[in-house]
Amino acid sequence: MAEAVALSYTKAVVRETKAETPDTMTLSFELQDGRGPADFHPGQFNMLYVFGVGEVPISVASSGSEKLLKHTIRAVGTVTRLLWKMKAGDVVGLRGPFGTRWPLESYYGRELLIMAGGCGLPPLRPVILDALAKTGKFSGVKILYGARTPKDLIYTSEYEGWGKIQETKVFVTVDKAEDDWPKTLDRDGHPTCATGVGVVTTLLKQVGDLPRDTVAFVCGPEIMMKFALIELAKKGVSEDNTVISLERNMNCGRGTCGHCQLGPVFICRDGPVFAYPLVKRFFAKEGV
Repeated sequence: MAEAVALSYTKAVVRETKAETPDTMTLSFELQDGRGPADFHPGQFNMLYVFGVGEVPISVASSGSEKLLKHTIRAVGTVTRLLWKMKAGDVVGLRGPFGTRWPLESYYGRELLIMAGGCGLPPLRPVILDALAKTGKFSGVKILYGARTPKDLIYTSEYEGWGKIQETKVFVTVDKAEDDWPKTLDRDGHPTCATGVGVVTTLLKQVGDLPRDTVAFVCGPEIMMKFALIELAKKGVSEDNTVISLERNMNCGRGTCGHCQLGPVFICRDGPVFAYPLVKRFFAKEGV
C-alpha cells in the first residue's frame, strides 16, 4: 500500500498560506485521499507536482499533531516559484511520503541539540514540535538556528513558544544584522531567546558545556553542515550521536534516476536523514 501511495498522485488542496520571508512561503494542504500530517514522519519529503509544469521534492514541515500537512517552500526555480504564488483553494499533485525519518525515539533520555541553517529549519520543525510535546523524554532541548539576515529567518512567530517549554533553550543568529535586530524576534519588541551575529556555529559558544551523550540533528547548506560537524566534535559530540539530512539533487524519489547518488547510497531512497558515520567518507570526499 505504501509503495502504491508513493507512485501515485493525490490531489492536495491549499487551505492556508503564510509568507515566512520575501521568497519563502509555507503552504498548508488538505489531501483528497484523507491522509493527514500523522501519516508523514519528520525528515520525510513529498514530491509536489504543479500540473503541466513539473514536480519538486519538498520536506515535510508539519508534525503529526497538526491538522494540515505543511510544506515550506523557497522560490528558487520554475516549479517552486509557481508553488510560492499559490493561494487558498489552489490544487497540486502530491506523491509520497519518501525517505527516512529523524530517529527521535532512539535518543530519549539524552540532551537533544538541533542545529539548522537557512531553509534547513523546515525539515527540523517537526522534530522540534514532537520533542517539545514530549517534555521529560529528553534531559534538555537546545535549538540553534542561523540565517543570512533577520528578514531571512523562518517561523519567527514560533520561537517564543518554543523557548517557554521546560528545559528548552533557543539560540538564533544572523550573518548580517540590521537596525531592528533582535527586536524582530518578538511581536512586543523584546528578544525571547539568545541572539547573536555570525554564522550558526558561533552559537555553540553560548550553549556552554554539553553532556557527553548529547545527540545532534543537523540540517542546512552543506558548507554550513561541514563546519557544524567540526565544531560539534570540538564540543564533544561524537559522530555516532550525530544525524544529518542531505537534501540535494533529488528528482525521482525512488533512487532510479541516479541524480542523488552519494557513494553507495541514493539520498532520496536511503535518506535524506542519515547517521553521520554512514555517509562521512563520501560526504567529506567531495570537499563539502
